[in-house]
Amino acid sequence: MKFDIKEEDMIIKPYKNEGPIYIREQKGFFQRIRRHLGWLLMLTFIAIPWIPYNGQQAVLFDVATQKFTIFGLTLLPQDFMILALLFMVAAFALFFVTNWLGRVWCGYTCPQTIWMLLFSWVEERIEGSRNQRIQLDKAPWGITKTRKKITKHSAWLVISVLTATSFMAYFIPAKTLYADMFFFEWSGITSFWVFLFAFCTYGNAGFLREKMCTVACPYSRFQSVMFDKDTLVVTYDNERGESRGPRKRKVDPKTVGLGDCVDCNLCVEVCPAGIDIRNGLQYECINCGLCIDACDDTMTKFGYQKGLIKYASEQQMAGKHTNPFRLKLIGYGALTALLTLAMVAWLAQRTPIEASVLRDRNALYRVNYEGLVENPYTLTIINKTQQPLHYIIDLKGFDIAKLQSPALILVEPGLLKRVPVTIIADGYDVDKKVTKLEFVITAKEDPSITITTPSLFYRN
Repeated sequence: MKFDIKEEDMIIKPYKNEGPIYIREQKGFFQRIRRHLGWLLMLTFIAIPWIPYNGQQAVLFDVATQKFTIFGLTLLPQDFMILALLFMVAAFALFFVTNWLGRVWCGYTCPQTIWMLLFSWVEERIEGSRNQRIQLDKAPWGITKTRKKITKHSAWLVISVLTATSFMAYFIPAKTLYADMFFFEWSGITSFWVFLFAFCTYGNAGFLREKMCTVACPYSRFQSVMFDKDTLVVTYDNERGESRGPRKRKVDPKTVGLGDCVDCNLCVEVCPAGIDIRNGLQYECINCGLCIDACDDTMTKFGYQKGLIKYASEQQMAGKHTNPFRLKLIGYGALTALLTLAMVAWLAQRTPIEASVLRDRNALYRVNYEGLVENPYTLTIINKTQQPLHYIIDLKGFDIAKLQSPALILVEPGLLKRVPVTIIADGYDVDKKVTKLEFVITAKEDPSITITTPSLFYRN
């Protein structure tokens, strides 16, 4: 089949027109998924700092004391490995999903997209539909325009401040943060970060919007590296849709030499990035599916089959089957699974206590007034639990020696304590000049919390 295509129609237009993008609100299957998922993620984001656990905030990243608490699990700077593994798992999981379903992270779960569409939803409720907003911006300033603009930006600012305080509640106990806010007792550093995050939210979701996705975010630039011919992306069925053009609803498009695309332009008007998906896959596309919902509505009204715009792979559009067992997808999935297992294994072998021993560098040993050999040490004990614990120190592998140390050593939760101890032995009873030994540190409240730390004893 041949189409009579004019030369000017062969010129690919830029991804959006100059000026702001006025997003048309759209209802449909994919919009419901995104909206429900977006509300769920936002409410979860707000609620997590308020969840109590063992009398404390369940999730708290205390930067001042360098202590991260996650549902009873206390992570200290020494536990950096778990954070590294977590970031690697998240990265490869993102690669896996991208190779499988395209840029769905951006379209459905990215905070920038969720807040951008939330701001658009507020804008729609205050200023009206897409056409009404365009007319309002073109209209001269007056009482109505000023009132609507002030109301919209006030609502945006309230959302931005609430977002910023919710984010800061992950780093400052939520009850303390909001109590200090109510009594105007925020410190200078707290006020700075809250207003900085509020400003970023207000600017990103209210003004920059799609520019954050297309210009600032590096993901849009390197996503194509993870795509292949079997990746499911938002695709326009060019063969079925062309040649596009308007027509009456009851007219058979074949009789007038047209395809199924009625050129309503709704797919462009609902797109958060302002692109025309009919020009082919573009890096600005966030795979949100809004254009699919808009096109399906139009197809239903004209009595055509849905799916002119749909999630499909290059293989499917060529009439072939998508291969679910391709090497790249399996590789990303396997690496995600292996790193997840490594993280679980690390957590399983992790002990809620950490200790180290440091010898006195000024003297390997000393002889006291009784002629006995003394070796001084400094033990560092870190309590990784959320309860204060009393620790007992024992000596192992050196029975003829005597250990001088406090009977009980109290260490507060998430803190470390340095304890000076001394091992004393008669030099005539020690066969070797250097003897291996071990310090055994055990929690009195829970004997299962124990750790063994090796060291050496020197004599003259």
